[in-house]
Amino acid sequence: QVQLVESGGGLVQPGGSLRLSCAASGSIFSISIMGWYRQAPGKQRELVATIGNSGSTNYADSVKGRFIISRDTAKNTIYLQMNSLKTEDTAAYYCNARKMITTYWGQGTQVTVSS
Repeated sequence: QVQLVESGGGLVQPGGSLRLSCAASGSIFSISIMGWYRQAPGKQRELVATIGNSGSTNYADSVKGRFIISRDTAKNTIYLQMNSLKTEDTAAYYCNARKMITTYWGQGTQVTVSS
């Protein structure tokens, strides 16, 4: 089992920044990729960004140039630095980890962008 705990969400004004963290624990060996997804009310969960074991990254077009995914392997933690936030970035953000054929999810952290 893999446990994922997110933190760092909150309320921010448009144009502001937030950094999300996701700490992984448990049987974290053989995790191949970790990432962030988000789900706004009434919408499907969507990919935000992923980072692989090699450090390769992938971003949704809607966040390219504004969000940066990174990791600290010593702390088993990934981060999502979110800059130039827009109202449409408002959503619950979920950490995700893939280990072989199993996908694990965190409990989510709310990000609200509003003036």
